Amino acid sequence: MRFVKMHGIGNDFVCVDCFQESVDDPAGLARTVCDRHFGVGGDGLILICPPSGQSGTDPSGHAHVRMRVFNADGSEPEMCGNGIRCAAKYAHDHGLNEANPLRVETIAGTKTIELDLDDAGKVVSATVDMGEPILEPKEIPIELPRTHAGLIVDFPLGKYIPMGAAADWMAECELDMRMTCVSMGNPHMVIYCGRVEAAPLETLGPFLGRQGIFPRQVNVHFAQVHSQGEVTMRTWERGAGVTLACGTGASSVCVAGVLTKRTDRKIVTHLPGGDLEIEWRDSDNHVYMTGPATEVFSGEWIDNN
Repeated sequence: MRFVKMHGIGNDFVCVDCFQESVDDPAGLARTVCDRHFGVGGDGLILICPPSGQSGTDPSGHAHVRMRVFNADGSEPEMCGNGIRCAAKYAHDHGLNEANPLRVETIAGTKTIELDLDDAGKVVSATVDMGEPILEPKEIPIELPRTHAGLIVDFPLGKYIPMGAAADWMAECELDMRMTCVSMGNPHMVIYCGRVEAAPLETLGPFLGRQGIFPRQVNVHFAQVHSQGEVTMRTWERGAGVTLACGTGASSVCVAGVLTKRTDRKIVTHLPGGDLEIEWRDSDNHVYMTGPATEVFSGEWIDNN
């Protein structure tokens, strides 16, 4: 099986062209090929497929390609912001479809992507129309007490934080004991703090992400606001763990910042792997994400089982 290794600011993927290749067990392949010691290594597996035209995500059949994403643990998320830029770059640069803008079908709907090309006609970056943020609790989904109604904005977090000897790290990272939850086709929790580098993401991420109030689990982001237009964030993702970047997460941080009046509608988001520009436009209520996509190498996967 031929593959291409790609990344979007460090969020890395093993990409397979399913116009040419057949993958019978994508969840199993993801677990094997994404292993960083015994496989190629990656946060996930991306299958770039012909559009279905009948899946319900794009009933008009107007998508140019379809993207399926499988996390390193084999789970299939609804959407991946960095991954869709990689899928779009592959589709364009490898001649699957050179439309610009390009429409990519996902479980979370069909996304329109404006491609930025270099002098050689290759994609260097892309702007993805991520659609409207989902803010209703049952649609995120999150199960909250009946006493709570409306949007999930600055909801008290104390009940869900492991206490015990936690006082030291809470003070060190200057934790704001509230969360704001947003879905960008997949669920996100945003927590603000004064020193994002001090948040114990490796332990607190999975603890919070697997709380029972999240029936499909949740991606966890710690965000530090520098100004109305600049944020630094770190991410723990369902099925992948701590990652260098999360495009849907950065989009959720932008939305959360506007809802809580911490940031403007257009921000630069600093992630460990690089920067993304995010804008929640007032004109159409859509979130737009701009960032690079990079092809690293290609190879052939040999199944020794």
